[in-house]
Amino acid sequence: MKSFMDKDFMLSTETASKLFHNYAEKMPIIDYHCHIDPKEIAQDRQFESITQVWLGGDHYKWRLMRSAGVDEKYITGDATEREKFQKWAETISRAIGNPLYHWSHLELQRYFGYNKPLNGDTAEEVWQLANEKLRSPEMSVRNLIRKSGVAVICTTDDPVDSLEWHKLIAEDDSFEVKVLPAWRPDKAMNIEKPDYADYISKLRYVSGMAVSSWDDLKAALVKRMEFFASMGCKVSDHAWEFPYYSPVSDDEADAIFRKKLSGKDVTEEEKISFKTAFMLFMGRMYHKMGWAMQLHIGAKRDNNTLMFNKLGPDTGYDSINTYTSSADLADFLNALEITSELPKTIIYSLNPHDNQAIDTILGCFQSSEAVCKVQHGSAWWFNDHEIGMKEQLRSLANLGYLAGFVGMLTDSRSFLSYPRHEYFRRILCDVFGAWVEEGKFPADMQTLGSIVEDISYNNAKNYFGF
Repeated sequence: MKSFMDKDFMLSTETASKLFHNYAEKMPIIDYHCHIDPKEIAQDRQFESITQVWLGGDHYKWRLMRSAGVDEKYITGDATEREKFQKWAETISRAIGNPLYHWSHLELQRYFGYNKPLNGDTAEEVWQLANEKLRSPEMSVRNLIRKSGVAVICTTDDPVDSLEWHKLIAEDDSFEVKVLPAWRPDKAMNIEKPDYADYISKLRYVSGMAVSSWDDLKAALVKRMEFFASMGCKVSDHAWEFPYYSPVSDDEADAIFRKKLSGKDVTEEEKISFKTAFMLFMGRMYHKMGWAMQLHIGAKRDNNTLMFNKLGPDTGYDSINTYTSSADLADFLNALEITSELPKTIIYSLNPHDNQAIDTILGCFQSSEAVCKVQHGSAWWFNDHEIGMKEQLRSLANLGYLAGFVGMLTDSRSFLSYPRHEYFRRILCDVFGAWVEEGKFPADMQTLGSIVEDISYNNAKNYFGF
């Protein structure tokens, strides 16, 4: 029997162990998509307790606690931080098979030197140890990032954001890690939302121009994109409920936009047509500016209306949407490709059943502009566990070019989440090790090691141009 989460955790073969310890383990991290707050980096926040850094805003953990029957008081309610941590410790101790169990214990090992299991009985010991360490200047936000070996961080930022914290970080010579904005224009696209006109007013203010037509909207967005580019932005991100492709003329897009600003609701058909026009415009601009486009598809959000009204979005009430039109996705990419305006694109689906469809679409739109110009993004959200990661890796290997994959991201709001990269790298090396020891690939450690290093770091660095 193997020891609990020892140095060869997740590494089931000798080849896997060599690949991880000799190649993957040493590589820096590029976290090209996350949701951490740049203000906390700029101000070098010092956390007062492990509850703040672990449970504040982490809807992954909140979902698990609810499933374990924990009262909302101890999740997002008014219980003390110590009480919330106790409930988390009791919950995680029984979360066998859940990646949160592994992530939490990797974080305890890497940041706090704690190698025993966390449970209700050890909660007080961990609470005292972690909080004492967190009080040290060595555990400030910036030092946690340094300790994790992070080279680049891309946050998630709305077109109306001032990027003031990014500016302060960039001007601070004492912090060597690049913290770059990433363009997330969902609110400018989501014309069906009741507060859309309010958002356009904000865009009008920050762009300093009228936004009363489709042409105005495009011009205002271009102006903001130029500002983001001046702050180092090289990547965009979009949340799509599902891929859609229902092209309309500029005049038709303008009529839909004006209809919404006049206070009228748009139909479902108008929504999809407008969003198609919006995404095609964005894609063309990304190609012009040399940005990569990330497409996150297949999430059905805010399913529990009662709890959404109490807590708002991103609180643990989302699920997989089973509807994905591979035809619409292919047609959307083709519409950009036909005019030679398809940018580098990364496609993520929350539904693992989409893996093979995505991987066959990739091969239709590759070119010498970049290695794997169109990418299948890492196993995302509900899939970033051992099975989900292995299925994504194997599908991409079977149908595409795994050696060109840009690898893992955290998609996290926590500064302790970087061991997720280690978790991914261990799984990657385990997949490779199994193929070698089954005689499916030669034991060419030089080639294998270079592929591992590329997927861990080099591919992302080259793909995004960091």
